[in-house]
Amino acid sequence: MHPAATALAATRLAFDAVEGLTRVVEGMHANIAAGAPPLGRGTDGRTRGVTRLVYTSIRVVNAGARAALDRGLALVPPGGREPDARSAALAALNGVVGDHLAATQNPLAIPMRLRQEGEPRPRLLLLIHGLCMNDRQWRWNGHDHGAALARELDLTPLYLHYNTGRHVSENGRELAERLEDLLAEWPVRDAELTILAHSMGGLVARSACHDAAALGHAWPERVRRIVFLGTPHHGAPLERGGNRLETLLGASPYLAPLARLGALRSAGITDLRYGNVREEDWWELDRFTRHGDRRTPTPLPDGVECHALAGTRDVLVPVRSALGIHRDPARTLPFPEAQRWVGEGLDHFALLDHAEVYARLRAIMTPDAPPRGRRTRAAS
Repeated sequence: MHPAATALAATRLAFDAVEGLTRVVEGMHANIAAGAPPLGRGTDGRTRGVTRLVYTSIRVVNAGARAALDRGLALVPPGGREPDARSAALAALNGVVGDHLAATQNPLAIPMRLRQEGEPRPRLLLLIHGLCMNDRQWRWNGHDHGAALARELDLTPLYLHYNTGRHVSENGRELAERLEDLLAEWPVRDAELTILAHSMGGLVARSACHDAAALGHAWPERVRRIVFLGTPHHGAPLERGGNRLETLLGASPYLAPLARLGALRSAGITDLRYGNVREEDWWELDRFTRHGDRRTPTPLPDGVECHALAGTRDVLVPVRSALGIHRDPARTLPFPEAQRWVGEGLDHFALLDHAEVYARLRAIMTPDAPPRGRRTRAAS
Protein backbone atom coordinates (compact mmCIF):
# COMPACT_ATOMS: atom_id res chain seq x y z
CA MET A 1 0.00 0.00 0.00
CA HIS A 2 1.22 3.52 -0.81
CA PRO A 3 2.53 5.26 2.36
CA ALA A 4 0.07 8.11 1.94
CA ALA A 5 -2.80 5.64 1.57
CA THR A 6 -1.65 3.84 4.71
CA ALA A 7 -1.65 7.10 6.67
CA LEU A 8 -5.08 8.11 5.42
CA ALA A 9 -6.57 4.68 6.08
CA ALA A 10 -5.15 4.71 9.61
CA THR A 11 -6.70 8.14 10.13
CA ARG A 12 -10.04 6.73 8.99
CA LEU A 13 -9.74 4.07 11.66
CA ALA A 14 -8.97 6.81 14.19
CA PHE A 15 -12.27 8.50 13.28
CA ASP A 16 -14.01 5.19 13.96
CA ALA A 17 -12.26 5.08 17.33
CA VAL A 18 -13.46 8.60 18.16
CA GLU A 19 -17.03 7.52 17.41
CA GLY A 20 -16.69 4.47 19.65
CA LEU A 21 -15.04 6.37 22.48
CA THR A 22 -17.72 9.07 22.30
CA ARG A 23 -20.38 6.40 22.86
CA VAL A 24 -18.47 5.05 25.87
CA VAL A 25 -18.01 8.45 27.51
CA GLU A 26 -21.60 9.52 26.84
CA GLY A 27 -22.88 6.25 28.29
CA MET A 28 -20.96 6.76 31.54
CA HIS A 29 -22.00 10.42 31.67
CA ALA A 30 -25.68 9.50 31.21
CA ASN A 31 -25.65 6.92 34.02
CA ILE A 32 -23.88 9.25 36.44
CA ALA A 33 -26.25 12.12 35.66
CA ALA A 34 -29.28 9.86 36.16
CA GLY A 35 -28.04 8.61 39.54
CA ALA A 36 -28.25 4.97 38.44
CA PRO A 37 -27.74 2.31 41.16
CA PRO A 38 -24.28 0.69 41.33
CA LEU A 39 -25.65 -2.64 40.08
CA GLY A 40 -28.36 -3.49 37.57
CA ARG A 41 -29.57 -1.74 34.44
CA GLY A 42 -28.62 1.83 33.64
CA THR A 43 -29.96 4.34 31.13
CA ASP A 44 -30.12 3.96 27.35
CA GLY A 45 -26.64 5.49 27.18
CA ARG A 46 -27.77 8.87 25.78
CA THR A 47 -27.56 12.17 27.64
CA ARG A 48 -30.25 14.87 27.57
CA GLY A 49 -30.54 18.58 26.77
CA VAL A 50 -27.44 20.68 26.10
CA THR A 51 -25.13 17.78 27.02
CA ARG A 52 -26.68 15.63 24.33
CA LEU A 53 -26.15 18.46 21.82
CA VAL A 54 -22.43 18.48 22.68
CA TYR A 55 -22.03 14.76 22.01
CA THR A 56 -24.08 15.03 18.81
CA SER A 57 -21.82 17.87 17.62
CA ILE A 58 -18.75 15.71 18.19
CA ARG A 59 -20.29 12.98 16.05
CA VAL A 60 -21.25 15.40 13.25
CA VAL A 61 -17.77 16.95 13.09
CA ASN A 62 -16.13 13.52 13.20
CA ALA A 63 -18.36 12.22 10.38
CA GLY A 64 -17.65 15.28 8.22
CA ALA A 65 -13.89 14.95 8.67
CA ARG A 66 -14.09 11.28 7.82
CA ALA A 67 -16.04 12.00 4.61
CA ALA A 68 -13.36 14.50 3.53
CA LEU A 69 -10.68 11.90 4.25
CA ASP A 70 -12.47 9.30 2.12
CA ARG A 71 -12.48 11.68 -0.83
CA GLY A 72 -8.73 12.19 -0.43
CA LEU A 73 -8.07 8.48 -0.07
CA ALA A 74 -9.69 7.79 -3.44
CA LEU A 75 -7.04 9.98 -5.12
CA VAL A 76 -4.02 8.10 -3.73
CA PRO A 77 -2.47 5.50 -6.09
CA PRO A 78 -1.83 1.96 -4.82
CA GLY A 79 1.72 1.08 -3.82
CA GLY A 80 3.98 -1.95 -3.89
CA ARG A 81 5.13 -4.38 -1.24
CA GLU A 82 5.30 -2.98 2.28
CA PRO A 83 8.36 -3.17 4.56
CA ASP A 84 8.25 -6.17 6.91
CA ALA A 85 7.79 -4.06 10.05
CA ARG A 86 4.79 -2.25 8.62
CA SER A 87 3.35 -5.53 7.30
CA ALA A 88 3.65 -7.05 10.77
CA ALA A 89 1.90 -4.07 12.33
CA LEU A 90 -0.84 -4.24 9.71
CA ALA A 91 -1.31 -7.97 10.36
CA ALA A 92 -1.64 -7.32 14.09
CA LEU A 93 -4.19 -4.57 13.47
CA ASN A 94 -6.23 -6.87 11.23
CA GLY A 95 -6.20 -9.54 13.90
CA VAL A 96 -7.71 -7.16 16.44
CA VAL A 97 -10.22 -5.23 14.30
CA GLY A 98 -9.95 -6.82 10.86
CA ASP A 99 -13.65 -7.60 10.64
CA HIS A 100 -14.41 -3.90 11.17
CA LEU A 101 -11.83 -2.90 8.56
CA ALA A 102 -13.41 -5.28 6.04
CA ALA A 103 -16.98 -4.20 6.85
CA THR A 104 -16.09 -0.50 6.44
CA GLN A 105 -14.02 -1.18 3.29
CA ASN A 106 -10.97 0.35 4.93
CA PRO A 107 -7.89 -0.08 2.70
CA LEU A 108 -6.03 -1.41 5.74
CA ALA A 109 -8.09 -4.62 5.53
CA ILE A 110 -5.86 -7.43 4.27
CA PRO A 111 -7.21 -9.23 1.17
CA MET A 112 -6.64 -12.99 1.00
CA ARG A 113 -3.85 -14.01 -1.33
CA LEU A 114 -1.48 -16.90 -1.97
CA ARG A 115 2.25 -16.35 -2.47
CA GLN A 116 4.16 -19.03 -4.38
CA GLU A 117 7.87 -19.62 -3.90
CA GLY A 118 9.79 -21.51 -6.60
CA GLU A 119 8.69 -23.51 -9.63
CA PRO A 120 5.53 -25.64 -9.72
CA ARG A 121 6.28 -29.16 -8.48
CA PRO A 122 4.20 -32.31 -7.95
CA ARG A 123 4.20 -31.73 -4.18
CA LEU A 124 2.75 -28.52 -2.72
CA LEU A 125 3.04 -27.24 0.83
CA LEU A 126 0.41 -24.70 1.89
CA LEU A 127 1.41 -22.70 4.98
CA ILE A 128 -1.36 -20.92 6.92
CA HIS A 129 -0.30 -18.43 9.61
CA GLY A 130 -2.05 -17.63 12.88
CA LEU A 131 -3.84 -14.70 14.50
CA CYS A 132 -2.31 -11.23 14.06
CA MET A 133 0.45 -12.61 11.81
CA ASN A 134 1.23 -12.60 8.09
CA ASP A 135 2.78 -14.87 5.48
CA ARG A 136 6.28 -13.43 5.95
CA GLN A 137 6.30 -14.32 9.64
CA TRP A 138 6.85 -17.99 8.95
CA ARG A 139 10.46 -16.84 9.06
CA TRP A 140 11.06 -16.90 12.79
CA ASN A 141 14.51 -16.28 14.27
CA GLY A 142 16.01 -16.83 10.83
CA HIS A 143 14.25 -20.14 10.15
CA ASP A 144 11.31 -20.77 7.81
CA HIS A 145 9.75 -24.26 7.93
CA GLY A 146 8.40 -23.81 4.40
CA ALA A 147 11.68 -22.74 2.82
CA ALA A 148 13.66 -25.44 4.62
CA LEU A 149 11.23 -28.21 3.66
CA ALA A 150 11.23 -26.97 0.06
CA ARG A 151 15.01 -27.26 -0.11
CA GLU A 152 15.17 -30.73 1.44
CA LEU A 153 12.05 -32.38 0.06
CA ASP A 154 11.53 -30.73 -3.35
CA LEU A 155 8.25 -29.02 -2.40
CA THR A 156 6.62 -25.88 -3.76
CA PRO A 157 5.67 -23.68 -0.79
CA LEU A 158 2.47 -21.64 -1.00
CA TYR A 159 2.08 -19.03 1.74
CA LEU A 160 -1.43 -17.85 2.58
CA HIS A 161 -1.91 -14.24 3.70
CA TYR A 162 -5.33 -13.40 5.12
CA ASN A 163 -7.26 -11.08 7.44
CA THR A 164 -7.27 -12.92 10.78
CA GLY A 165 -9.92 -10.60 12.22
CA ARG A 166 -12.66 -12.07 10.02
CA HIS A 167 -14.64 -15.08 11.15
CA VAL A 168 -12.70 -18.34 10.74
CA SER A 169 -15.57 -19.71 8.67
CA GLU A 170 -15.43 -16.73 6.29
CA ASN A 171 -11.72 -17.24 5.73
CA GLY A 172 -12.26 -20.99 5.40
CA ARG A 173 -14.89 -20.54 2.69
CA GLU A 174 -12.72 -18.14 0.70
CA LEU A 175 -9.68 -20.39 1.02
CA ALA A 176 -11.70 -23.39 -0.20
CA GLU A 177 -12.69 -21.47 -3.32
CA ARG A 178 -9.15 -20.28 -4.00
CA LEU A 179 -7.71 -23.78 -3.66
CA GLU A 180 -10.34 -25.14 -6.04
CA ASP A 181 -9.22 -22.63 -8.69
CA LEU A 182 -5.51 -23.02 -7.94
CA LEU A 183 -5.33 -26.80 -8.16
CA ALA A 184 -7.57 -26.93 -11.22
CA GLU A 185 -4.99 -24.76 -13.01
CA TRP A 186 -1.80 -26.16 -11.44
CA PRO A 187 0.57 -27.05 -14.31
CA VAL A 188 1.66 -30.35 -12.73
CA ARG A 189 -1.08 -32.95 -13.05
CA ASP A 190 -2.32 -34.76 -9.90
CA ALA A 191 -0.15 -32.67 -7.59
CA GLU A 192 -0.25 -33.64 -3.92
CA LEU A 193 -1.06 -31.04 -1.25
CA THR A 194 0.17 -30.90 2.34
CA ILE A 195 -1.11 -28.20 4.70
CA LEU A 196 1.02 -26.84 7.54
CA ALA A 197 -1.01 -24.57 9.81
CA HIS A 198 -0.02 -22.59 12.90
CA SER A 199 -2.50 -21.58 15.62
CA MET A 200 -5.71 -20.08 14.13
CA GLY A 201 -4.48 -21.25 10.73
CA GLY A 202 -5.40 -24.81 11.70
CA LEU A 203 -9.01 -23.78 12.32
CA VAL A 204 -9.06 -22.05 8.92
CA ALA A 205 -7.71 -25.25 7.31
CA ARG A 206 -10.39 -27.40 8.96
CA SER A 207 -13.07 -24.89 7.97
CA ALA A 208 -11.88 -24.91 4.34
CA CYS A 209 -11.95 -28.72 4.23
CA HIS A 210 -15.45 -28.81 5.73
CA ASP A 211 -16.82 -26.26 3.23
CA ALA A 212 -15.06 -27.91 0.29
CA ALA A 213 -16.68 -31.25 1.13
CA ALA A 214 -20.10 -29.61 1.45
CA LEU A 215 -19.67 -27.81 -1.89
CA GLY A 216 -18.36 -30.85 -3.75
CA HIS A 217 -14.96 -29.36 -4.52
CA ALA A 218 -12.31 -31.53 -6.13
CA TRP A 219 -9.22 -30.21 -4.33
CA PRO A 220 -9.68 -32.17 -1.05
CA GLU A 221 -8.87 -35.35 -2.99
CA ARG A 222 -5.37 -33.91 -3.47
CA VAL A 223 -4.75 -33.34 0.25
CA ARG A 224 -2.32 -35.94 1.61
CA ARG A 225 -1.84 -34.57 5.12
CA ILE A 226 -2.46 -31.65 7.48
CA VAL A 227 -0.07 -30.75 10.29
CA PHE A 228 -1.44 -28.52 13.05
CA LEU A 229 1.05 -26.50 15.11
CA GLY A 230 -0.45 -25.19 18.36
CA THR A 231 -3.97 -25.01 16.94
CA PRO A 232 -6.72 -24.16 19.49
CA HIS A 233 -9.07 -26.91 18.33
CA HIS A 234 -11.14 -26.42 21.50
CA GLY A 235 -10.44 -22.79 22.15
CA ALA A 236 -8.00 -20.51 23.95
CA PRO A 237 -8.34 -19.54 27.64
CA LEU A 238 -7.39 -15.89 27.13
CA GLU A 239 -10.48 -15.24 24.98
CA ARG A 240 -12.71 -17.04 27.49
CA GLY A 241 -11.20 -14.90 30.25
CA GLY A 242 -11.87 -11.73 28.27
CA ASN A 243 -15.48 -12.78 27.78
CA ARG A 244 -15.91 -13.30 31.56
CA LEU A 245 -14.43 -9.87 32.30
CA GLU A 246 -16.82 -8.27 29.83
CA THR A 247 -19.75 -9.98 31.59
CA LEU A 248 -18.61 -8.64 34.97
CA LEU A 249 -18.28 -5.11 33.62
CA GLY A 250 -21.82 -5.32 32.27
CA ALA A 251 -23.21 -5.90 35.78
CA SER A 252 -22.75 -2.22 36.72
CA PRO A 253 -24.23 0.71 34.77
CA TYR A 254 -21.10 2.71 35.60
CA LEU A 255 -18.78 0.09 34.12
CA ALA A 256 -21.06 -1.24 31.37
CA PRO A 257 -19.95 1.44 28.85
CA LEU A 258 -16.39 0.15 29.26
CA ALA A 259 -17.59 -3.28 28.18
CA ARG A 260 -18.17 -1.72 24.76
CA LEU A 261 -14.40 -1.44 24.42
CA GLY A 262 -14.22 -5.23 24.71
CA ALA A 263 -16.78 -5.43 21.90
CA LEU A 264 -14.17 -3.91 19.60
CA ARG A 265 -12.25 -7.19 19.43
CA SER A 266 -12.61 -8.98 16.16
CA ALA A 267 -14.79 -11.88 15.08
CA GLY A 268 -11.63 -13.91 14.58
CA ILE A 269 -10.65 -13.43 18.21
CA THR A 270 -14.07 -14.36 19.58
CA ASP A 271 -14.03 -17.49 17.38
CA LEU A 272 -11.06 -18.60 19.49
CA ARG A 273 -13.19 -18.82 22.64
CA TYR A 274 -14.18 -22.40 21.80
CA GLY A 275 -12.53 -22.97 18.40
CA ASN A 276 -15.32 -22.14 15.93
CA VAL A 277 -14.78 -23.49 12.41
CA ARG A 278 -18.30 -23.36 10.94
CA GLU A 279 -20.78 -20.58 10.34
CA GLU A 280 -23.35 -22.43 12.47
CA ASP A 281 -20.97 -22.12 15.43
CA TRP A 282 -21.58 -18.36 15.69
CA TRP A 283 -24.61 -17.61 13.52
CA GLU A 284 -27.49 -15.92 15.40
CA LEU A 285 -25.43 -15.72 18.60
CA ASP A 286 -24.30 -12.50 20.24
CA ARG A 287 -20.59 -13.23 20.25
CA PHE A 288 -19.99 -10.84 23.14
CA THR A 289 -22.44 -12.45 25.57
CA ARG A 290 -21.39 -15.30 27.80
CA HIS A 291 -22.65 -18.68 26.64
CA GLY A 292 -21.43 -22.24 26.59
CA ASP A 293 -19.78 -24.20 23.83
CA ARG A 294 -22.47 -24.47 21.14
CA ARG A 295 -20.29 -25.70 18.30
CA THR A 296 -21.47 -28.41 15.97
CA PRO A 297 -18.80 -31.16 16.28
CA THR A 298 -16.70 -31.04 13.10
CA PRO A 299 -14.49 -34.09 12.50
CA LEU A 300 -11.07 -34.13 10.93
CA PRO A 301 -11.26 -34.34 7.12
CA ASP A 302 -11.87 -37.90 5.98
CA GLY A 303 -9.04 -39.75 4.28
CA VAL A 304 -6.39 -37.22 5.31
CA GLU A 305 -3.34 -37.94 7.45
CA CYS A 306 -3.60 -35.48 10.35
CA HIS A 307 -0.94 -34.58 12.93
CA ALA A 308 -1.19 -32.36 16.01
CA LEU A 309 1.91 -30.76 17.58
CA ALA A 310 1.85 -28.85 20.88
CA GLY A 311 4.23 -27.25 23.38
CA THR A 312 4.20 -27.69 27.17
CA ARG A 313 4.95 -23.99 27.75
CA ASP A 314 2.29 -22.69 25.37
CA VAL A 315 0.24 -20.28 27.50
CA LEU A 316 -1.95 -19.30 24.54
CA VAL A 317 -3.13 -22.77 23.52
CA PRO A 318 -3.29 -25.53 26.18
CA VAL A 319 -1.83 -28.90 25.24
CA ARG A 320 -5.22 -30.66 25.37
CA SER A 321 -6.78 -28.11 23.02
CA ALA A 322 -3.84 -28.34 20.61
CA LEU A 323 -4.12 -32.15 20.60
CA GLY A 324 -7.88 -32.03 19.97
CA ILE A 325 -8.74 -33.62 23.35
CA HIS A 326 -12.06 -32.60 24.93
CA ARG A 327 -13.83 -33.70 28.09
CA ASP A 328 -16.79 -34.57 25.86
CA PRO A 329 -15.69 -37.63 23.84
CA ALA A 330 -18.00 -36.57 20.99
CA ARG A 331 -15.89 -33.43 20.53
CA THR A 332 -12.47 -35.07 20.79
CA LEU A 333 -10.65 -35.10 17.46
CA PRO A 334 -9.36 -38.63 16.80
CA PHE A 335 -5.71 -37.97 16.06
CA PRO A 336 -3.88 -41.32 16.39
CA GLU A 337 -1.55 -41.27 19.38
CA ALA A 338 1.45 -41.70 17.07
CA GLN A 339 0.40 -38.46 15.36
CA ARG A 340 0.14 -36.43 18.56
CA TRP A 341 3.42 -34.87 19.65
CA VAL A 342 4.24 -32.59 22.58
CA GLY A 343 7.45 -30.56 22.68
CA GLU A 344 8.81 -30.30 26.21
CA GLY A 345 9.50 -26.69 27.16
CA LEU A 346 8.25 -25.22 23.87
CA ASP A 347 6.00 -22.15 23.76
CA HIS A 348 3.53 -21.09 21.08
CA PHE A 349 6.09 -19.44 18.83
CA ALA A 350 8.92 -21.94 19.38
CA LEU A 351 6.77 -24.24 17.24
CA LEU A 352 7.80 -22.02 14.31
CA ASP A 353 11.56 -22.48 14.58
CA HIS A 354 12.60 -25.19 17.02
CA ALA A 355 14.90 -27.88 15.63
CA GLU A 356 12.84 -30.73 17.15
CA VAL A 357 9.68 -29.42 15.52
CA TYR A 358 11.38 -29.13 12.15
CA ALA A 359 12.81 -32.66 12.45
CA ARG A 360 9.30 -33.91 13.17
CA LEU A 361 7.90 -32.07 10.14
CA ARG A 362 10.63 -33.38 7.87
CA ALA A 363 9.96 -36.96 9.01
CA ILE A 364 6.21 -36.56 8.47
CA MET A 365 6.65 -35.14 4.96
CA THR A 366 9.51 -37.30 3.70
CA PRO A 367 8.45 -39.01 0.44
CA ASP A 368 7.62 -42.70 0.61
CA ALA A 369 7.15 -42.53 4.37
CA PRO A 370 4.82 -45.27 5.66
CA PRO A 371 1.16 -44.21 5.93
CA ARG A 372 0.44 -42.43 9.20
CA GLY A 373 -3.10 -41.23 8.61
CA ARG A 374 -6.50 -42.01 9.99
CA ARG A 375 -7.36 -43.51 6.64
CA THR A 376 -5.30 -43.19 3.48
CA ARG A 377 -6.57 -43.35 -0.09
CA ALA A 378 -5.21 -45.98 -2.43
CA ALA A 379 -3.01 -44.66 -5.23
CA SER A 380 -4.90 -44.20 -8.47
